[in-house]
Amino acid sequence: MSTELQKSRLPYGLIIFFGCVLATIPFGPRATMGFFMTPITMENDWSREIFSLAIAIQNLVWGVAQPFAGMIADRYGTARVLVAGSLVYFAALFWMSQVTDPTAFTLSAGLLMGIGIAGSAFFLVLAAFTRLLPMHLRSLAFGLGTASGSLGQFLFSPISQQLIDQYGWRTALFVLAFTVLIVPVLAPIFRGKPSAPAPQSGEKDQSLGEAIREAFGHRSYQLLVFGFFVCGWHVAFITTHLPPFINDMGIEAKWGGWAIAMIGLFNVLGAFVAGILGGKMSLRYMLSFIYFARAVVITIFLLVPVSVPSILIFSGAMGLLWLSTVPPTQGLVTKMFGTRYVATLFGFVFLSHQIGAFLGVWLGGVLYDQMGNYDVIWWISIALGVFAALVHWPIREEPVERLQAVHAR
Repeated sequence: MSTELQKSRLPYGLIIFFGCVLATIPFGPRATMGFFMTPITMENDWSREIFSLAIAIQNLVWGVAQPFAGMIADRYGTARVLVAGSLVYFAALFWMSQVTDPTAFTLSAGLLMGIGIAGSAFFLVLAAFTRLLPMHLRSLAFGLGTASGSLGQFLFSPISQQLIDQYGWRTALFVLAFTVLIVPVLAPIFRGKPSAPAPQSGEKDQSLGEAIREAFGHRSYQLLVFGFFVCGWHVAFITTHLPPFINDMGIEAKWGGWAIAMIGLFNVLGAFVAGILGGKMSLRYMLSFIYFARAVVITIFLLVPVSVPSILIFSGAMGLLWLSTVPPTQGLVTKMFGTRYVATLFGFVFLSHQIGAFLGVWLGGVLYDQMGNYDVIWWISIALGVFAALVHWPIREEPVERLQAVHAR
């Protein structure tokens, strides 16, 4: 496998810095959607299922669109996708701020925003890192890029909650929409088309279809796909339903904002550490530990009385485990299949993540409306954490046979 890098005019440090900035901005607004559930449903006299279904569709559309965004980035370059995606994202948030009926809300907050997020997601920045950075910097860059997404969650959470409290949810969405327009200004930093690596003796450059067939025929990739489903379930359910859950407990709404902010803050550390450890230890064991630890943390949270301290401790602990799954997952895809189609192949893994997100958000709303609480969905989340820990254990951390044969020459 060729180690040739896509050429860039910027030093590696600046590539990582600007990539982190681009990862921060789009992740912030989507992480605050849970804050809007209570004011939007109360003003419009909607059930929580209506709001939950729209956000669930957003996550599903994001997942379906992500492989295609990856394919376009792999073919035409990351910058073009980031610009187009952020403009769609802006349109979705702006339209969402104007809606008054469930159908328009579902189209704006669900369909359109899902497409926009896919085209501006920090996963595209991580894929660009694999092409622009040497191997010894990739795991660290994955960790920093993921941490930057969580930094966006930390920064935007209290700001969004404050905007809602002082100016109303419509104005808050309006402000978030214009914030996203920073992305097209910075995206040209990653301009340029990725080129296929020069094949070594005996190596044939793959087509996109061949790469996809190879990946889905590989057992370890299949296990990675199943496991990342659980990450999506946890992240989307908690992001959307933790703020209203806290409010239901009779605790001030502002603590819902701080809970999501704490998750983002602590995940800056968690993702950074995961990026460092990803270059030093087994990625599959790291993932098994993270998912099992999530199950333990949620169990403890449910067994102790809900209070402001317990909420903040839970949020900090979950933050350490939040998107720390991304660097090792991205690392496994790269290790198994190389860098040629990494955005596409990770896009399909992420589709599974978003199917989990869809079900976690939607069923959270459905079960709440039917039972009046979140008890069942919390315990399902615990069981899924144990499942994911078991699924990642047998993954083989080695290149596919095609690449092994090339390396052996």
